[in-house]
Amino acid sequence: MSPLKNKISLLLCLLLFGHTTLSLAESADRNKPLLMEADRVTVDDANQTSTFEGNVEMRQGTLLIEAGRIVVKQDQKGYSQITATGQLAHFRQKREGANEFAEGYGERIEYDSFAETANIYGQARVKREGDDVQGEHIIYNTKSGVFQVFGSSGTDLEAPEKGRVTIIIQPKSKAGDAASSAPAAATPTPTMPLQP
Repeated sequence: MSPLKNKISLLLCLLLFGHTTLSLAESADRNKPLLMEADRVTVDDANQTSTFEGNVEMRQGTLLIEAGRIVVKQDQKGYSQITATGQLAHFRQKREGANEFAEGYGERIEYDSFAETANIYGQARVKREGDDVQGEHIIYNTKSGVFQVFGSSGTDLEAPEKGRVTIIIQPKSKAGDAASSAPAAATPTPTMPLQP
């Protein structure tokens, strides 16, 4: 394919798929331009599929997805299925109405723009506001903010922690709790000598 055809195909792909992103966060992101960078791209117009390979970065507003490979498939109604794979695919996006970012990792991240769900598989992890959720499979409803976290089968005796879900929830401090969140100063306690 000639360089001009590559640029035209990439432009068509971006126009077709540009409105679909993880809606984990800022609704304003949907109205921002989409930038995709990769070492290679293959556009299959007949199947409405574009495949980006090699150090793929997808940016739209505050959203960043990084992966070794991203496949975007669009249905006839304009909804997209986005699959990001690589050693560990990664996403990061600012959350709506908050000055915080949500970010996640996994061997495979699948996003369904119609269902507004992100499925993260294999070493799945989502972090936000200091909270940390880990499992083998995380389903995140980006509209409601509800997580479902699953461990693996847990049959691997070499790794007994497999099959378990780990969640770390940071305490939320209140506006006037600055003093209570500071570590308490150590106060020496007098000791009494032992008598025989």
